[in-house]
Amino acid sequence: MAALPIPLSLAGPALAAAAAYINARCLVSYDLGLLASVLPTVLSSTWWEARGRLNIFYRFESWATSKSSENRVFLRFEDKVYTYAQAYDTVLRYSNWLKEKRGIKKGELVALDFQNTDSFVFLLFAIWSLGAVPALINYNLSGKALVHCVKRASSRLVLVDPVIAANIGDDVRLALSDANFEVVTSELEAQMLAMEPIRPSDDLRNDAKGDDMGMLIYTSGTTGLPKAAIVSWAKATVVSGFTARLIGTKPDDVYYTAMPLYHSTAMLLGFVHTMTVGATFAMSRKFSTSNFWEDVRKHKASIIQYVGETCRYLLSASPNLDPVTGENLDKKHDVRVAFGNGLRPDVWNRFKERFGIDTIAEFYGATEGSFATWNVSRNDLSMGAVGRNGSIYNLLLGGSFAIVHVDHETELPERNSKTGFCRRVRRGEPGELLFKLPPKNINTRFQGYYGDKDATTKKIMRSVFSKDDAWFRTGDIVRQDNENRLFFTDRIGDTFRWKSENVSTAEVAQVVGLHHAVLESNVYGVELPEHEGRAGCAAVILKPSVLAGEGGDPSDEALKSLADHVKAGLPKYALPLFIRVVRETTLEATGTHKQQKQSLRNEGVEPGKTGEDVIFWLKGGTYVNFGAKEWETLKAGKVKL
Repeated sequence: MAALPIPLSLAGPALAAAAAYINARCLVSYDLGLLASVLPTVLSSTWWEARGRLNIFYRFESWATSKSSENRVFLRFEDKVYTYAQAYDTVLRYSNWLKEKRGIKKGELVALDFQNTDSFVFLLFAIWSLGAVPALINYNLSGKALVHCVKRASSRLVLVDPVIAANIGDDVRLALSDANFEVVTSELEAQMLAMEPIRPSDDLRNDAKGDDMGMLIYTSGTTGLPKAAIVSWAKATVVSGFTARLIGTKPDDVYYTAMPLYHSTAMLLGFVHTMTVGATFAMSRKFSTSNFWEDVRKHKASIIQYVGETCRYLLSASPNLDPVTGENLDKKHDVRVAFGNGLRPDVWNRFKERFGIDTIAEFYGATEGSFATWNVSRNDLSMGAVGRNGSIYNLLLGGSFAIVHVDHETELPERNSKTGFCRRVRRGEPGELLFKLPPKNINTRFQGYYGDKDATTKKIMRSVFSKDDAWFRTGDIVRQDNENRLFFTDRIGDTFRWKSENVSTAEVAQVVGLHHAVLESNVYGVELPEHEGRAGCAAVILKPSVLAGEGGDPSDEALKSLADHVKAGLPKYALPLFIRVVRETTLEATGTHKQQKQSLRNEGVEPGKTGEDVIFWLKGGTYVNFGAKEWETLKAGKVKL
């Protein structure tokens, strides 16, 4: 029997519906967007290298010398505005000063110890123009850590922001007697500006290769002294070009950051990203909750950047009201994209809704890493994910990463006792994220840490799935679900064991953070006398409304409500058995607003070690005061939790 013909009036909608289903199920259009961002970026980077134009100075110079873009605004800082042409003239003068007055040569590392300023930006390009390499120092450092960073870079010239000059104490100068610390005062800048704007010759920088060092960016040093991560020209150009295409940055965009330029997020995914398309870069000296949105409006920013807990800080602030009309200004801005990393799931939608942000572009990656994951999110389906992709991407690039079982005792990927190889986890299971490296030419993807072979070697695993293959260890626990969404679970070393179960501090903190009285939480495991493993503790900052006056304890109602909340949202073994009510307005964090756990873990819950903070423990269905008497009871083994 012949098949009945389908009327065209029905065939069209049916095909459209089928195509829409396939697109939604397999993320076809999303994957095509990822690939459309990758391919031209890699081709451009290859083309620039072949032409001797890989150095980022050439991107800047092309915008500054083109008739169509020379008068476009390049930089907005505080009340200052510079066009590309104006900034280029200044950069050439600074460059001439560095060459003639300080003898900076090609390949030399020059340390920049600055907060975000216009002078920092001009010096950065001046160093690149000479074929030298900037070493970006965390301006919060002093003493031993600062000495270590300058020594690691072997810099003979350290240019210092006057605002943080006090960090360069006599101890630092004595330990670094061979280095010249030069505070860039207004008088010194006047000398620089008095130089002729002479363009350095191309032979200083036109031989840059993809795996050559473009800059040094230091790790945050949360578990020791900072490590100097080599950022290659290939990484700088590919990451910045890819992300500019991914979020659709155009020349008329204004990209605003309050994050420090000494860190890769602001430097690569903010500043260099903006240079890729010749857009306007706006910045503040450092992050301020009270001034953030005022700056965003002043600079007419269309893209904003966040890192770590910054969105939570903004969310916890009171609404910004017009002083004259009383109008709520929270949504009075031109922002279309918030781009960054570390936005927690419990903050994500509340931030979007309160401030009227259409798109969150969240990523996962490390300064020294060889790969990254991306999630451009406009709906609840991808909320909280640090990466996502579809079937096409999996087919082409799925082999670039793997998630493997971890032995939490050794804090290493678990190996099969017979084969010696690692095992991939099943979908939905947590494991360490690994990025694939070319085994015979690792340096093309991972340049490691400058002057630190041991630290570099520790990040590389061999014979993971086959003999002599090579993978980069991220040190992070993630899980990937059946929808190809990737979620951050915890940092290896933060996850703790309790009642023979692994407890993710990030997942517990997400639940705690959703309670209406909690402004911020940081979860960690604490050792207890006469107990195996570590018990969960949440350091929290609570809303003043639930405290008995300034500096007072939380109300009984708030403590009971919090206990009910965590019991409803977590399995028994994952419950935070202790709450530490912190008296400060923010929890301890790195310079890039990522929470610190080490000092909290070390202090534990023993009274006398937690300062003015008050400890409560979960007992009788609520949180009650935990003092010296209760601690002695635990020590005597009279209570088992």
